[in-house]
Amino acid sequence: MQSWRTWHRPLVLFAASMAVTAVVAAIGMVVDERVLAGAPIWAKPFKFAVSFVAYALSLAWMLTLLTRGRRAGRRAGTVVALACAGEMAVITGQVIRGKRSHFNNATPLDSTLYQAMAVTVVILWAGTLVIALLLLRARIGDRASAWTVRAGALLALAGAAIGFLMTRPSAQQRAAGGLDSADVVGAHAVGVPDGGPSMALTGWSTTGGDLRIPHFVGMHALQALPLFLLVLLLLAPRVTRLRDPLVRLRLVRVACGAYAALVALLTWQALRGEPLIHPEGATLTAAAVSGVATAAGFVSALRAGTRPGRTGAPGKELVR
Repeated sequence: MQSWRTWHRPLVLFAASMAVTAVVAAIGMVVDERVLAGAPIWAKPFKFAVSFVAYALSLAWMLTLLTRGRRAGRRAGTVVALACAGEMAVITGQVIRGKRSHFNNATPLDSTLYQAMAVTVVILWAGTLVIALLLLRARIGDRASAWTVRAGALLALAGAAIGFLMTRPSAQQRAAGGLDSADVVGAHAVGVPDGGPSMALTGWSTTGGDLRIPHFVGMHALQALPLFLLVLLLLAPRVTRLRDPLVRLRLVRVACGAYAALVALLTWQALRGEPLIHPEGATLTAAAVSGVATAAGFVSALRAGTRPGRTGAPGKELVR
């Protein structure tokens, strides 16, 4: 991995600012007793700041892998950093005002800020798309690394796109009518109002579906998949089969497929208005099928390292 000093500077600086914001928001959750939509008012900027630290640093590193279109990649990275900064400015500003940032059309100012934030999200998504397309064209020497980076970027785009589903009027809002004059249009939860019973820390609904779950899981494929490969590389000195690049490649492919299936399953579950912690039979069946397929894929990938006649193939012992 290249030195962090070569990482995209605007994204690194933005990540540093978000680390500071996370600390400030954490203090806010302790000293500020205000509650908004059923959660501590500083919880949203805290969660967004922590998420943006990981997201920005991942993109900043991935941009060092580009072999073509580096200038376009740097510009796209700067656009992403500015868009993220704009979104966080609105979120934090609304917290200071004691107002909702998302779905808020209560006043002309609130509506304008929400629309401005919506624009920043579209710009963020478009900038990430440019980076993802450039990564698809990049010549990355290690094939397993190429898979984690490219799949991570594409799944992050899919996860970010799920956010657009939250901007639609909920079933309850449509039933109530008067959407043109409603104070709140759009919701995180499906089947229940926002602000109801929720999980600790995450704030995800425990009584209905919650689109924030696949949104979060999808966006953080940027970190999860490269971390999976990093674990394989760390285990390779002790686990003989993992020294084989082809075995690692096959394991990574299985992991990418499993992660994509997880994002799809969580999206399906949320859209059906089903809480994450109370899955129904259909969800459990789909999860079981996906789990069995993933396990079979991992077993097949590991067995590939024991086939005779392969150059550099390890022997039958898994652990030295």
